[in-house]
Formats: sequence, C-alpha cells, structure tokens
Amino acid sequence: MVSTLQQTAQAQLHQAKQHYQAAKYQQAFYQLERAHLLGQRYLWLHLQTHWWMLKCGARQQGSAEVRGQLLRLLAVLPAYLLGWVPLGNTGGANVPALRPMPIPAEFRPLFPRYPVLRDMALRLVLGLSLVGVSLVFAPVFG
Repeated sequence: MVSTLQQTAQAQLHQAKQHYQAAKYQQAFYQLERAHLLGQRYLWLHLQTHWWMLKCGARQQGSAEVRGQLLRLLAVLPAYLLGWVPLGNTGGANVPALRPMPIPAEFRPLFPRYPVLRDMALRLVLGLSLVGVSLVFAPVFG
C-alpha cells in the first residue's frame, strides 16, 4: 500500500519531469527539492530524485550541482540501509546532505512522527544479526 506521503512525492516528481521536458529546469529543480524532502524515506523515489537533480544540474546549474548529485547518488543506498533520513532536507548540492531542515507547513500533516534514531538502531541490530549469522554459518559453507 502506497502512503499519502509517497503519493505526494511521486506527484512532485511527475511535475518535475514535466517541467524538465519543457526545458523549465529551474521549476523542475524546485519540484525535485519538494519530491526529495517528501520521498527520501523510499529508496527508489530517493534515487530517482537525485538522478533528475543531476540531469537538471547538468542542464542548468553547472559542475557544483553535478558533483553534489553524484556524491548523493552514491550515498543513497548506505543512508537507506542505515535508516538515516535528515527530515526536510531538500537534496540540492547547495545544502549539506545530512542537515535536517524545516518541513514546509503544507507538508507537515503528511509526516507521521518518525523516530529516526529508533529506525537507525533497528537497522543496526538487523545488520549485526546478519553479520552474526554469516559468521556462524561461514565454516559450514567455507
């Protein structure tokens, strides 16, 4: 089941793509920032948002944005696996990647109380459990 938050992020991404196709790169990037702050909890949406930001950066904003987006694309999977989500972060290279930012008032009702530290701890426990299981079974398969 797709959440309202995810649907809204997808709608923002769709609007960004329409602006991009019309060569309205500034408007596209604005919509991508909104899609990012809404959709960064969802791996595929997060990746798509940074990919389209990279494309906009290449068309309009230059090498700093391109470099920033390349780094962010590399960081999406590790950040997702660790559960780190800097709430409200707009995802552009003009802001630190790990900085939480205020969520615009129009989107606040979409955000349930999201305990980032609890989620990170849960993923850490799961990751360590997988490592432990791997170590136990390594002699069997090795």
